[in-house]
Amino acid sequence: MSSTFSSMLQRMTRWALLSVVVAVSVGCATRPDAHPQDPFETFNRDVYRFNEVVDEAVVKPVAIAYRDVTPDPVRTGVSNFFGNLGDVWSTANAVLQLRPREAAENWLRVSVNTVFGLGGLLDIASEMGIERTKLDFGLTLGRWGIPSGPYLVLPFMGPSTIRDVAGTSIESRGDLVQQLEHIPTRNSLYVLRLVDTRTNLLRATSMLEGVALDKYSFTRDVYLQRRESQIEHAQEQMGNGIGIQRDTDTDK
Repeated sequence: MSSTFSSMLQRMTRWALLSVVVAVSVGCATRPDAHPQDPFETFNRDVYRFNEVVDEAVVKPVAIAYRDVTPDPVRTGVSNFFGNLGDVWSTANAVLQLRPREAAENWLRVSVNTVFGLGGLLDIASEMGIERTKLDFGLTLGRWGIPSGPYLVLPFMGPSTIRDVAGTSIESRGDLVQQLEHIPTRNSLYVLRLVDTRTNLLRATSMLEGVALDKYSFTRDVYLQRRESQIEHAQEQMGNGIGIQRDTDTDK
């Protein structure tokens, strides 16, 4: 079953992997002293600098203004709402990873927060002690043995790998926000989600600026180590018994 499912996932992601590889490989030279998982470092650093410029000029100021102007209960409600949408995808990925406990808990979270939490604005499930386990399609691909491929930074996306970019590309097709037919509402939710995400990262980026001499290398190393730890734990669960041990390395 594992081999069959892995083959199916490989076919699903082939188009995304091919497009990413072509885009990065064209005109992209490898540095002689490149990190073994970062052969496209020259390209990645250029994109990283571009993302920083955009962030400093537009995204970060908007996030700071949003934090300063919007009351805490409203910001908490917004984060809860998008967290509830994320729990839907975490449920789907838990099923694909054969993790029944996490699938049941995440789905219970969605049900409770949607029905009793005003569509997810209130996080009733956490108050009830129902755990959240964030799982994405990149982790699902890794769980079934698909290699990460090189580290990759693309405009507006931040740190990633070829596998995670492919996972994000597939997952975005099922984005519940994207399913909205009313374009102004859909675009407003896209912007609000971006601002909410950036606002929640303000403290982390301030710490990064204070401790890292080379923010690019620091971000890359932390990202790769964290993803490797998550994948290893997901694969260990299969050997120890499906869904018996909680993934403590995965964000909750």
